Amino acid sequence: METGRIVDVIFDRESERVLGYEVRCRDQRHRFLPAAAASHVDGSIAIDSPFALLDTEELDFYRRRGRTLRTRSESAA
Repeated sequence: METGRIVDVIFDRESERVLGYEVRCRDQRHRFLPAAAASHVDGSIAIDSPFALLDTEELDFYRRRGRTLRTRSESAA
């Protein structure tokens, strides 16, 4: 069952490693999925439980602390 769709990737500003993903869930809310709670399966991201998705406040925290794929792409253009 699909929980949501990844709309952005959030990287650590210093190391450039993936911290997690911004996910637009079926209820249209955006949540943060920590990379450690996700696994790659057949070209998709899988989670064991929707409880791994963190709410908007945590997403905002990681957006402020990290750097998104979207902003990396904009600065490269």
